[in-house]
Amino acid sequence: MDYAFYTDEYHGSGIPEEEFSAFAARAEEKLAQYKRVWQVSGTRRDEALALCAMADALSYFDRAANGGIAQSVSVGSVSTSFAAPQELTPAAREAELLRCARIYLSIYRGVC
Repeated sequence: MDYAFYTDEYHGSGIPEEEFSAFAARAEEKLAQYKRVWQVSGTRRDEALALCAMADALSYFDRAANGGIAQSVSVGSVSTSFAAPQELTPAAREAELLRCARIYLSIYRGVC
């Protein structure tokens, strides 16, 4: 999966190109962990879409932790305010990453 797939196939726009490879690598590591622990099935395209969704979530977590999520935006007279850094528990982050992967992949416990 590369940035062109992210923008053209997944239609992602939340991650700047220069930051994409770092979030994609972290998503790939997490999906590899899922594959070690659970049964994961889907096509290569499904897997690439899951990685894009997971990368988007990781990017959101990073922005939220650094106060980069806009809380309110005004168009007239251009006004923006940013939310205070949000604390997402590790369990909440894990649950969201798994949810993102499960949108595109079948992930379950058990044997084939």
